[in-house]
Amino acid sequence: MKAASLTTFLCLTALASQAHASSPDAWAAYDKAVLVSCTKSSGLTNAKPVGNAAQFDDRVGYTALLLQGQYPQKHMKGQQGTELCLYNKKSKTAYVTEWDSIRPTAKAQ
Repeated sequence: MKAASLTTFLCLTALASQAHASSPDAWAAYDKAVLVSCTKSSGLTNAKPVGNAAQFDDRVGYTALLLQGQYPQKHMKGQQGTELCLYNKKSKTAYVTEWDSIRPTAKAQ
C-alpha cells in the first residue's frame, strides 16, 4: 500500500512541476533568460530583438531569436546588422551567427 501511495505522490509531484514550468511567470523568466543570453553573445552594439522568439518543440531543444543592432567595427560606420541566435534550452547557452541575408535588399531600378 505504501508503494502505491509513493507512486501516486511522485506522479502528482511530476505533474505539479510540469504545470509550474509552463506558468506565465515561468515563461516570462525563460523569455528574459533567452534575451539576456542572446544579447550578451551578440557581436552587435545595441542588439535588440526583432519580434518574438520562435519556440521550437522540446524535442528540438532550441529557441530562435532574431537580433538587430549596429556593427561595432569602425570601418562599418554604424551599419545595421542582423544576427540569428539559437538558445539551447538544456545547456542554457546562446549561439549567434550573422544573418544579414535575411533582410530584403533594395531592388535596382
